[in-house]
Amino acid sequence: MFNSIHEECGVFGIFDTKTSPVADTVYFGLHALQHRGQEACGIAVNSDGVFTHYKGDGLVADVFTPEKTALLGSGNMAIGHVRYSTTGGRDINNIQPLVVRHIKGNLALAHNGNLTNSDEIRKKIELSGGIFHGSSDTEAIAYSLVENRLTSDSTCEAVEKTMNTIKGAYSCVLMTATKIIAFRDPNGFRPLCMGRTAGGAFCVASESCALDAVGAEFMRDIRPGEIVEFSKDGMRSITSHCTEKSKSSMCVFEYIYFARPDSVLDGVSVHHARINAGRFLAMEHPVDADIVIGVPDSGLDAALGYASHSGTPYGIGFIKNKYTGRSFIQPSQKQRESTVKLKLNVIKESVNGKRVVMVDDSIVRGTTCAGIIRLLRNAGAKEVHLRISSPPFRHPCYFGTDIDSEENLIACKYDSVEETARVIGADSLGYLSVESTRKIAQGAGVCFCDGCFTGNYTVPVPENPAKNKYDTKIGEF
Repeated sequence: MFNSIHEECGVFGIFDTKTSPVADTVYFGLHALQHRGQEACGIAVNSDGVFTHYKGDGLVADVFTPEKTALLGSGNMAIGHVRYSTTGGRDINNIQPLVVRHIKGNLALAHNGNLTNSDEIRKKIELSGGIFHGSSDTEAIAYSLVENRLTSDSTCEAVEKTMNTIKGAYSCVLMTATKIIAFRDPNGFRPLCMGRTAGGAFCVASESCALDAVGAEFMRDIRPGEIVEFSKDGMRSITSHCTEKSKSSMCVFEYIYFARPDSVLDGVSVHHARINAGRFLAMEHPVDADIVIGVPDSGLDAALGYASHSGTPYGIGFIKNKYTGRSFIQPSQKQRESTVKLKLNVIKESVNGKRVVMVDDSIVRGTTCAGIIRLLRNAGAKEVHLRISSPPFRHPCYFGTDIDSEENLIACKYDSVEETARVIGADSLGYLSVESTRKIAQGAGVCFCDGCFTGNYTVPVPENPAKNKYDTKIGEF
């Protein structure tokens, strides 16, 4: 998607009973999760309770050169993180894993998600004398863990106490001197799963594709509210925060856009969920056309589903240049529009003289979408019918995706879908309905958070949140 919701963070951890170059495994796991965060990354390695860590701005392959990875040494456990700035913005102190040294021992934390009460927690800690080095809510979690560890018999007990107070979205991997602990918020807003390598090492990852990348066999998803401890004694599950009310409220955009299509989240294939979204879209918004094309990458599966149901031939309409960098940070709209041409090139033979259905996963402001439609027109497309495999954005997100302010969202600026279509230059526009969006994982028992579409959230949200506070930014090229 090019107008674009820029992804969440990604976490990865490994616990092995043997000492080995575990940083190499984390490197490959993070590389598979690169789509979840391209701003910064970090790895922390534990060797007999001694933590060595390194982190920096940039892609995994750029930050962790062979020389840098070698400096991390060997150990029997490690955790890593890829980041797109959320709460806290771009600050070296906010790059994860966060490493904290305290009287009970070392602690390293990697977190995906966004707390809704981080300001409240931060204020409480600061009033008791705590000093924050960064501005991320991950630091609030880490300091809460330290505070609770001082009055607990174990780190897992401290995690349980911390989960009593933190609110919002969090899928975390915590490393201590002797164990790795993974825990997920009771609503399961963000994914987290675990697997095991042929050599017996346990792995934890945001997505199953990272387990595949390191040769680990997928075991299962970590349940909403569950705490899983990995130590020399094996694996232990703590379900004190798993209740009948703790049903999954997975962010629906994990399936529509965020996750890699080869991942399986909470038992649901992302690829098949997107195929279903395209099928439902074709049912709701049919149109006479000659070809169906998808906007790379997340629009491709939905386009395939649309074509399959409609009977309109599926074709490749765009070639994506994967080496142009993250153009959403370009300062001016003119630069962002120019970058559309760098990132996408139309295959003229596919669209020239044809009525085209173009499938994408969402529209944010609409300016980049309009640019892509112009590319098709310039390539000779006779008609361009835009189909979006999600409902229109109308409300902010508080759980890790920084939806732009409502006045900038195209669905809030114009009174009708027809007017929006006219503004972006499409012959017609159709969004997937909220009802159909909720059915893309039908049969798997997965419930979604769709508050950014409906304004109805599964948990209480802040009344007056600070603008641009929340995790994953949605911007334009």
